[in-house]
Amino acid sequence: MPSTWYDAVVVGAGFGGLATALELTRRGARVALCESLNYPGGCASTFQRGGHAFESGATLFSGFEPHQLFGRWIRELALPITVDGLDPVVELRTSTARLPVYRNRERFIETLCALPDAPAPAVRRLFALQAQVAGALWPLFDDPTLLPPLDLRALLRHAGRALQYPPLLRWLGRPLGAVLEHLGLTTFAPLRTYLDALCQITVQCSAAEAEAPFALAAMDYYWRGTGHVRGGIGQLARALAGAVEAQGGTVLLANRVKAVTPVAGGWSVSARRGELRTRHVVANVLPRSLSRLLDVPLETMPRLDRLSRRVESGWGAAMRYLVVRTPDGADGQAHHLELVEDPSAPFIEGNHLFMSISGEADTGRAPPGHRTVTVSTHVPLTTLSALPVEAQRGYMEHIQARMDQGLRQLAPEWLEGQTHAMTASPRTYQRFTQRDAGAVGGVPRRAGLENYRHLGPFHVREGLWLVGDSVFPGQSTLATSVGGVRTAASITSRS
Repeated sequence: MPSTWYDAVVVGAGFGGLATALELTRRGARVALCESLNYPGGCASTFQRGGHAFESGATLFSGFEPHQLFGRWIRELALPITVDGLDPVVELRTSTARLPVYRNRERFIETLCALPDAPAPAVRRLFALQAQVAGALWPLFDDPTLLPPLDLRALLRHAGRALQYPPLLRWLGRPLGAVLEHLGLTTFAPLRTYLDALCQITVQCSAAEAEAPFALAAMDYYWRGTGHVRGGIGQLARALAGAVEAQGGTVLLANRVKAVTPVAGGWSVSARRGELRTRHVVANVLPRSLSRLLDVPLETMPRLDRLSRRVESGWGAAMRYLVVRTPDGADGQAHHLELVEDPSAPFIEGNHLFMSISGEADTGRAPPGHRTVTVSTHVPLTTLSALPVEAQRGYMEHIQARMDQGLRQLAPEWLEGQTHAMTASPRTYQRFTQRDAGAVGGVPRRAGLENYRHLGPFHVREGLWLVGDSVFPGQSTLATSVGGVRTAASITSRS
């Protein structure tokens, strides 16, 4: 092939695209990474507005232990990244209680067991089961070679771990709610509130609906190398983009891809800066966005169409971006709060808020003595799309009003010194992240064996791949990155 051809063009510099591009370049491939925005990271980016720097989405990030993926990259590639540990990692607040989630797992469990009327033996049985499931599944994130595509070495390692997998089998296709019922924990309100909040931001549905093995593994999220990237998660995204270039790849920011077309020998990628020819295209976009790039109706691609419908059964993001004066007595660390106004109502539409607050060490994000705050809540995409355009504005105004109410009721110390505020609907969020319809979180992992239908890289057609939070393992910055690593391995094995 002519020397102007690439081995792979990656469309979208979210973490799935960044990981794919980085791993391909480390394997010697000639790679171009195209991104519509002038900064990388996608949903996990840090953007500038009015002289302030905001996290695009309110969330926490894991995978920073030395043996985990991000930790290894930081060490092996000498990335200029500082990760601050937090304690508590997050604080759950309702109108009647505050529950800090400590870095020490046992301390947190004992805090739950010490609550009034806590069924302590049942709580400990739940976390014992949860530890078994997490112990079986999290190593797949720590060592992506254990995920498909599997070579002989990986199969032998799985054979050696066979005794760790039986605790999962009983709960395959069943919801976490069934586990709680089995253990007699359905009426312990503090635990239910904690699990509903956790599941909503990880597996993207309530504890009653969530596929049990996924949810039980997600319960370890706060204790698996979770921390705060100093300066914002965008620092890690920029560092990874720099690492792609240092490995010989080409990173093209502000280079929106307009079309992806099959040609003899591979693909043509038409972008703002011109055409790229490549053997493989890796699309770090949602399924519907990929169908538009291909100019092919979704219904003619059944696997992609099914995946798109599952994504569209999920969520958009309503956001608030704030600048506030640091409250008197506040410490210097970053903070993450989960606020629940009514634990008996669905954790969506402003009733449940996730709030990320910058730290003093995040220089350049806010003026001295101030912090930037990102607040998010889930909005059902089906509800929003069913409304006439003129009704959508009123719907979003109602959600924003409820967000404001929840913030003032449950985190008043962070609202008293507010100096700047921006609100965002899913449509606005789409502008900040280039996510189709402002969708977040990928596929809600509601209980069912459908979750295990596609456990490896998503090969759309010859030379065309999909990565991101809609593709297994998906749904977190770490998970999308792990998926990108495995996609790079699949592409390499076919070259």
